[in-house]
Amino acid sequence: MKIDPYKHKEVFLKWKDKTINGIDGISKPNSDIILQYISDMENGLNVSSKSVKGPRSYIRLNNLRQRMIFLAKSIEQHCSINLPDISEEQIIKFFNAMRNGTIKRIDGKCYQSVVDFIKPFKAFWHWHMKINKKKDIKIIDITEDIDASNPKPQWVYLSDEQVRKLCNNAKLEYKILIMFLYDTGIRSPGELINVKVSDIYEDFKKLNIRQEIVKKGSFGRKINLMLCSDLLKQYVKDKELQDNDQLFNISPSVVNQYLKRLAKRVFGDSISLAGEKYSNLTMYDFRHCSCCYWLPRYKSESALKYRFGWKKSDKIHYYSELLGMKDTITEEDMLIDLTKTEIEKRLLKAEQENEIFKEKFEAYNNDVIKLKTLMQIYIAKLKQLEEMQVSN
Repeated sequence: MKIDPYKHKEVFLKWKDKTINGIDGISKPNSDIILQYISDMENGLNVSSKSVKGPRSYIRLNNLRQRMIFLAKSIEQHCSINLPDISEEQIIKFFNAMRNGTIKRIDGKCYQSVVDFIKPFKAFWHWHMKINKKKDIKIIDITEDIDASNPKPQWVYLSDEQVRKLCNNAKLEYKILIMFLYDTGIRSPGELINVKVSDIYEDFKKLNIRQEIVKKGSFGRKINLMLCSDLLKQYVKDKELQDNDQLFNISPSVVNQYLKRLAKRVFGDSISLAGEKYSNLTMYDFRHCSCCYWLPRYKSESALKYRFGWKKSDKIHYYSELLGMKDTITEEDMLIDLTKTEIEKRLLKAEQENEIFKEKFEAYNNDVIKLKTLMQIYIAKLKQLEEMQVSN
């Protein structure tokens, strides 16, 4: 059974029981349509033709309900209208206001990732269009011109030297965890917290990331442990862990808080090359850092994608931003195809000339051997003649 560190299923089912008579804080039409939408997503009904079929995960369901309730409240407040009745102009202006800071968060700050609200609304609206189409009611797509661009979130970049410096200043258990995250690039906490001791094999040289613990859309994989094998072996021995035990029985929030304090103590509160402050370091940043580490070391892109559980190549740039890369061009690389062809022709000609020379040399050598044989015969005859003259 896959461990859910954030108890998404429990949280969702508790919310479902709580809202059986409606969602507090929003109008009844909004409450009714959101409950219907979430129910359909829970059961895999009326999903988009472009989406994967089947029930949505509890993570997805929690995200959808939170976003849609927020949107219902905000649209009621700022547009004085219910979700199904909003116009294209109204929704575009609403999201623009979120982007430019006219509509702010509860704490008074601007929204950093408006697309996190746009995508759920688009999914909801397309569901709304589909269920009405079944009733022969045509609903226009008001989401086509919504700006869904998303600036890439900033993250903490650590070079190999910085990772090791961080480890040297960390408590032993955290040192092992950091090196495991850095070595494997494993998704945390989802995959990480579900790794068992039995998933480590061949004397702690390999890790089996089982299919049942990976995120939807990814795949299970078996990877080599190149940086943390010895540390891991000693860790399991010291902890007296058994095969069925979790490798790292941790609280993600506690670990992230420790990493933030540690990074601030070691590197200060300055900004890393990836745009985020060192003091905001989290476990997931090590997936980015791991990608940066392995990118120049893997000989093929497909092998790198396999290690990280990616199907698309664009993930490589997304996670690494090519940080830590260096120019590896050499003089040999400068031999373009035309030059190489010319060199190959010259080499072929030289080989042919060498063959001719070898043939001539062999012929000459044969002549020398023949001459030597004749000389031996001549000398032998000459000795015979001299002996005959002496005897006479």
